[in-house]
Amino acid sequence: MRRIATGLLTTLVGVGVIFGTHAQSPLPQRTMQWQALAERIVEQLQLEPGEKVLSVAQPGMFEEFAPHFRYAVIEAGGVDMGVIDVLDPPYPDNWDQGVIRDGFSKSRDAYVEMLEDIDAAVMMPGANPMLPAYKALQILLQEKAGPRRTIHFHWTDPYSPSGNVTGLTGVNVLPGFAPPPMQVIDAVYQKAVLETDLTALDKHQDRFIAAMRDAEIRVTTPAGTDIRFRAEGRDIIQQNGDASAKRMRKGAPFLDREVEIPGGVIRVAPLESTVQGQVVYPHSAWNEHSVTNATITYTNGKITSATADVGEEHVRAELNAAPDSAKYFREFGLGFNPLLSPDVTPGWIAYYGYGEGVVRLGIGNNGELGGDVSGRFFRWRDLLIDCTVTIDGEVWLKDGKFVQ
Repeated sequence: MRRIATGLLTTLVGVGVIFGTHAQSPLPQRTMQWQALAERIVEQLQLEPGEKVLSVAQPGMFEEFAPHFRYAVIEAGGVDMGVIDVLDPPYPDNWDQGVIRDGFSKSRDAYVEMLEDIDAAVMMPGANPMLPAYKALQILLQEKAGPRRTIHFHWTDPYSPSGNVTGLTGVNVLPGFAPPPMQVIDAVYQKAVLETDLTALDKHQDRFIAAMRDAEIRVTTPAGTDIRFRAEGRDIIQQNGDASAKRMRKGAPFLDREVEIPGGVIRVAPLESTVQGQVVYPHSAWNEHSVTNATITYTNGKITSATADVGEEHVRAELNAAPDSAKYFREFGLGFNPLLSPDVTPGWIAYYGYGEGVVRLGIGNNGELGGDVSGRFFRWRDLLIDCTVTIDGEVWLKDGKFVQ
């Protein structure tokens, strides 16, 4: 799973052929507001007196943030439980992978017992679900529920903190554009964390969710995507920045308990039998090779055809390696955060598609979203920025821009 996920998550995915480079303008100063970031995250946690709060971190990443966060937790009446450092790869060549796997398994089980009383945790950049402490907290979120929640403050790609194929982390660079400097990414993400209007974000998401609940959703693009589906009774994951214990007590789904900051996306695994049509990815990577106009056709949610103008053999190679149980539509996601929109980030897509108007159309295992697709294969980072989305024929998004 690690090998498959890493290959997919480090993919460059674009929409349409776009030519150009970043404008030659002065770069923003790389000034991180650690205290303000810490205080904003604790504010969104809405800590109740005595709640125990932990940090999970990779050594050397965001170390300046940790003391500010811990102090903000104490100041808000929480109990600071310190920081757990992860043992993240790459490992020395002479380390035995079997020893690591066995050790991680034992550590995970011990952490499940050790962390049972933790109420909230912040998953710092570099931490990912393959690592024992992080995985233990996920198990507790799923099995123990209650007010437990974690903050995903990734900033970087959680599966590849050293960067993707562009040398960057957590972003998708569009064709024809140079990768943005890290201080540009820092400035965008920091502004989104500190300045997102969470009330407005929540209201916009609520209106869309209410409209889509018992309706047919249709997604089209100029490149040829035309797919329809229904959510029916499936959980709709709403990343609106609310990380309060009160929300968790209302029975938030598992992925709602892993609260993303900055927030902005809604995600759903549609009822598989309702998924009909095709998705066209103008520029994507399959089996670690570039592919042009990959077209995936679905009938009752199952992949029934896979073609491409260039690189079809790579599409087929990746799908042929996947189990039949995973050859289904995975999820629909739609971003709502205006501070992460493609207008703010020309040439790249920010923070996993949480920006306003970005559409995610995934493939494969969707169990974590409440779907019925199983198997050890998934693609969740194929993002499109020029979609039109209708609900029972009513246009909500037109060519990547909200109209209501």
